[in-house]
Amino acid sequence: MSENKTKPTDSSVSTFLDAVEDDQRREDCQALLAMMARITGKPAAMWGPSIVGFDSYHYRYASGREGDMAVTGFSPRKHDISVYLTASGPVQAGLLARLGRHKMGKSCLSIRRLSDVDPEVLEKLVADSVAAVKRLPV
Repeated sequence: MSENKTKPTDSSVSTFLDAVEDDQRREDCQALLAMMARITGKPAAMWGPSIVGFDSYHYRYASGREGDMAVTGFSPRKHDISVYLTASGPVQAGLLARLGRHKMGKSCLSIRRLSDVDPEVLEKLVADSVAAVKRLPV
């Protein structure tokens, strides 16, 4: 079985975020950094070369594949900011409907900039996702 490529590193989160070229995206990432640290109560760490992650959990799939992953996190991509969270179920669907301009994949919320979304709804989505991950069986 292959090894998970996304794991925590010793790289500096602040150095990584300081290198974000777009001023607005860098500012948005600093706001996400503060929000996620407040929600998780944990410091940020780099997961792989480009994901700022918070806390960790162990997962095990029915296939036998298992590993560790950040409970939540984000990554400044070229065009969007990817926010990693779970958003399944009717409550999260209602929140996503009120969020503002975004795209949602299985566990990746893409937003262009924070000003495109309702910050209170985003915070609730992240907090609910963190709580859901914490409830997963180990």
